[in-house]
Amino acid sequence: MSFSQDMDDEYEKLIRRMNPPRVVIDNDSCKEATVIRVDSANEYGILLEVVQILTDLDLTITKAYISSDGGWFMDVFNVTHQDGNKVTDEVVLDYIQKSLGPEACFSTSLRSVGVIPSTDSTVIELTGCDRPGLLSELTAVLTHLKCSVLNAEVWTHNTRAAAVMEVTDDLTGSAVSDPERLSLIKSLLRNVLKGSNTPKEAKTVVSQGEVHTDRRLHQMMFEDRDYENGVMVDDDSSNVQDERQRPDVCVDNWLDKDYSVVTVRCKDRPKLLFDTVCTLTDMQYVVFHGSVDTEGTEAFQEYYVRHIDGSPVKSEAEKQRVIQCLEAAIKRRVSEGLKLELCTTDRVGLLSNVTRIFRENSLTVTRAEVKTKGGKAVNTFYVSDASGYSIDAKTIDSIRQTIGKTLLKVKNKPKDQQQREKPPSQESPTRFLFGGLFKSKSFVNFGLVRSYS
Repeated sequence: MSFSQDMDDEYEKLIRRMNPPRVVIDNDSCKEATVIRVDSANEYGILLEVVQILTDLDLTITKAYISSDGGWFMDVFNVTHQDGNKVTDEVVLDYIQKSLGPEACFSTSLRSVGVIPSTDSTVIELTGCDRPGLLSELTAVLTHLKCSVLNAEVWTHNTRAAAVMEVTDDLTGSAVSDPERLSLIKSLLRNVLKGSNTPKEAKTVVSQGEVHTDRRLHQMMFEDRDYENGVMVDDDSSNVQDERQRPDVCVDNWLDKDYSVVTVRCKDRPKLLFDTVCTLTDMQYVVFHGSVDTEGTEAFQEYYVRHIDGSPVKSEAEKQRVIQCLEAAIKRRVSEGLKLELCTTDRVGLLSNVTRIFRENSLTVTRAEVKTKGGKAVNTFYVSDASGYSIDAKTIDSIRQTIGKTLLKVKNKPKDQQQREKPPSQESPTRFLFGGLFKSKSFVNFGLVRSYS
């Protein structure tokens, strides 16, 4: 670190000591929600960090008022639990007070947002072309390499896929530290990710420590330019359905005040505010004023922004890019497909086995969240038919019978998704073309794991 950086850090610490953050938590003034007021010295990125802390507690932000023009940050958030109730748990309230109040130490380095140094696990970040069976292939390679997946999250959008996986060595239960082995892991996973007939490069990054998974997934997909137009679909009904679900994002300039006004209207869902604020921050826009409101199932967000260089949106091309990126940020986390939840005792190769079973039944994973704690695995999968047809109930029953009906449960059926009924007289095209591939339990046949056999 240079001398000038040291001086900057000391100056920022002095400002914090002179103007400590103030947090007021009010459960009396609003009948429907807990009101949290945060006042502090303004710093670039502070809005994202505050929203991140609230969403990491699985709180729903129903309303928000944002004001950070000048040197002071003053925000108000109306929050509830996922069930719609106020936040009354003293442990949670104390955590919010400590995380946002004077004891908090907000970092101005966006690279360190949510990062907690650790040597207990290895973090693998993957970006590549999405295709049926991709998660099954990736986890099979990791199993062959004697790596256990402790936690993971997988997103797919616009034919692209991104994953953040926390893995450990099967033998030691700790991080993979051997440089040659790490290089082999990167190489083999990149081979799986490359796919075919895609101009975009597959990326694999291996590091020690923990990261803020949601933040990194947004950054990875943004860097991968998943917001650019995907493959056009000829089916008119699919186009109409996609247009109906598309978020309404507008960008206009308020020339008198040198602001760009960004408005978002879309279906409300958990973590929506985090996703939009995260994207604006990654695009280096500063939110000076804003308001967030939800009514029923609809959400409305309005931001008054400038680029970090102080200018509003300068061109039509820049305007369209902001719109595209916000639309992508909103749609990445939209859960398409049938939701399946697996809860069982964790064991080596569990994730590989389960995703292989999905694959053999022509199901593709559109989003996944894998968690392991205290020897228990709680995995959530959103799956759809690889050919675009509705999922046959008999297929799900067969999968549950194979895995265990008490272990794998169906949590919901797809909503807002017009899927075609599979013709009863013909097999799935994907099953016909790749049937042998889906049933393969070893990836040695693909030349992906020869170098360590």
